Amino acid sequence: MMYSQRFSLTAVPFPKAASGKTFFDGADGFRRLQRGFQMLTEEPGLGVLTAEPGVGKTAAMRHLTGALPRPQYRVVYLCDTAIAPVDVYRSLALELGLKPAFRRSQLWRDLKDCLLHLVDERAELPILVIDEAHHLSDRFLADLSGFLNFAFDSRDLFTTWLVGMPPLRARLRMQVHAALHTRLVTAIHLEPFTSREDFTAFLDHGFAAVGAQGSLIADSARELLFRASAGLPREIGKIVRKALRLADERNLNFIDETIIEAVIGEGAIL
Repeated sequence: MMYSQRFSLTAVPFPKAASGKTFFDGADGFRRLQRGFQMLTEEPGLGVLTAEPGVGKTAAMRHLTGALPRPQYRVVYLCDTAIAPVDVYRSLALELGLKPAFRRSQLWRDLKDCLLHLVDERAELPILVIDEAHHLSDRFLADLSGFLNFAFDSRDLFTTWLVGMPPLRARLRMQVHAALHTRLVTAIHLEPFTSREDFTAFLDHGFAAVGAQGSLIADSARELLFRASAGLPREIGKIVRKALRLADERNLNFIDETIIEAVIGEGAIL
């Protein structure tokens, strides 16, 4: 990070792996997610989180699960979803330390026995996060309702979060997935920053989290950044990091409008 000394930064600003103090939790959407997430840590069930690419749904889920106390909670993360339904269960088995059975019926029994053991014998609450869930097949989604059925459907044994793009919500409302939809406890949709107040708060938090002293970006540059990024946290971070690098190359101690314009122009060419 060549520009860190010039701008007195302790780390890369707006990191992709945002967590702890670098993660911005001031947006209304995140606070709604936080409430839903807390509810499903206390009473296991099914949650859905959707957002357009770049809004930060995976980062938000990583931040929330990372703060859970261990071993009270056992987090399992899956993201390879464009596969056959049985292969999703095999991936889950591997993450839980099981040798996946060849036959689906045995695989189901092994997984359910393992989950029961975690809850009843080890007092651990499994939290399954299935990312890129919009790629899950209709067959898997139809199947999932049965997999979540324990003890004549008298227990919600673990929490499942389906995380994906907005079309996931529409698919879950289809009649073929009615059984799964009735299990849904909370559904959260995250939006890009649409207000300048939220955008400014995100920007200020991101700089402060890595030790910046004061504002490193001119007001006119902020406005241009807001419009160019469309309020997407991922785009904001990418533009800012490129802008800091370019400002350092030009021996500037702050980001002005010409720097942002140059970065945007470079992106348009690419």
